[in-house]
Amino acid sequence: MKKIMMANAISAALALTAFNALAAAPADWSAVPAIETGVFYPGVSPVEWITKGTEHGGARVLRKGETCAACHSEEIADMGEKMVSGKKIEPSPIPGKAAFISTTVQAAHDGENLYLRFSWKQPAASGSAPMDELNPMKIAYMLEAGDKVELAGQAGCWASCHGDARTMPGADANKTKYVKDGSLAGGIYYDLNQWRSGENKSFDGYVADHREMEGGQALVGAEGKLEGDTWSVVFTRKFTGGEGDVALVPGNTYNFGFAIHDDATSGRFHHVSLGYKLGIDAEGDITATKL
Repeated sequence: MKKIMMANAISAALALTAFNALAAAPADWSAVPAIETGVFYPGVSPVEWITKGTEHGGARVLRKGETCAACHSEEIADMGEKMVSGKKIEPSPIPGKAAFISTTVQAAHDGENLYLRFSWKQPAASGSAPMDELNPMKIAYMLEAGDKVELAGQAGCWASCHGDARTMPGADANKTKYVKDGSLAGGIYYDLNQWRSGENKSFDGYVADHREMEGGQALVGAEGKLEGDTWSVVFTRKFTGGEGDVALVPGNTYNFGFAIHDDATSGRFHHVSLGYKLGIDAEGDITATKL
């Protein structure tokens, strides 16, 4: 009985710690600078496709060090429309699926925790059968430090998307996302955080030679809500954690990308961002300044 009472006390203390950290997020997000960006439907465009010059015209400038955002930031909605309709690199279009989701991103920190807020209007449902019956929506973001993952600084999360991963046409149903030469020990990985709406649960993992959804220690938690037709999700993440957690340091920038699984989808049928820079008290596409 004493062991049970002690275990309950420890659980309660951990829950209170997590609640207090989440409660420390900005009370008034309207005072936090925001960037207006978005996520688009990518079709079948793995990293092998974007680096193949015979299929993707931007492969040449990509090899010279140009970023995807430099070329495509003004046309992501149009790109999403071409792919979601099946006009380009989508062999299995879903009628009625949104091509693009306009998204507001905000970031702040208190010296110990990073707070990331994403907000957007819920697109109309396609009416297709749900792929993920538990979760109408999932949202995830990835961080990478030091450009150790090849192309992370130019293409955001795209370096983890491969043509032989699950849900790609003809691919292995059990193969997860991964990165070239991925290694936690070598620092060649993405830090991955995700929140699932139906389960109301957050996940702290990584993508190295394979994807792990759990094991990280930096994510305190996430809270999401749908008010009317507008979603808002806030992640609270400690600056430092454990295995697979990128350590955040004021004055530094990190490669950053995010994705939304709208319309109860799974696998590659998500909406994705281009690659951006997240700065901690440093200039970036998104800058987290101290509260």
